Amino acid sequence: MARRAGLAAVALAGVAALSACDPNRVYEENTDLKSPSGDAYVWDVQQRPTFTFAIADTTARYDVYFNVRNAADYGFYNLYLKHTLTGPNGRPAGPALLHQMVLMDPKTGQPLGAGAGDIFDHQFLALPHQHFARPGTYKLTLEQYMRQNQLPGIMAVGVRVTKEAKK
Repeated sequence: MARRAGLAAVALAGVAALSACDPNRVYEENTDLKSPSGDAYVWDVQQRPTFTFAIADTTARYDVYFNVRNAADYGFYNLYLKHTLTGPNGRPAGPALLHQMVLMDPKTGQPLGAGAGDIFDHQFLALPHQHFARPGTYKLTLEQYMRQNQLPGIMAVGVRVTKEAKK
């Protein structure tokens, strides 16, 4: 377990170093997951991480990514995740959408993503070219949408928002 925590720290430091020099990044945060009983690296269906970020420039387009960290022993090749985006007025800013993220090759079981030991990081473009109509604070809530209440092996989830680069 200590080895896994050490590898997770190294992977997180690498991701942080790479993302620190991105001038288009508006927001990025990741949340470690635990079951209600305190078991680490388990995403319970009742756990719905919410990420809060500010949008000032409503003329820009944004790309919204979902970050997923999983252990190699995660029991599925994919992850279904549903998101809800709430605007500054407290109302939904569009419909809740379901996303399928492929974490491992469906045929071979070979883990995808950036790996360090048995830990793999993924970044999925979930909302490309997103327009935020109002300036203010937005909330994005994620929930796992698999067929079991607890997902062992999902270590962390997060959100990254970047301004689209001008072409």
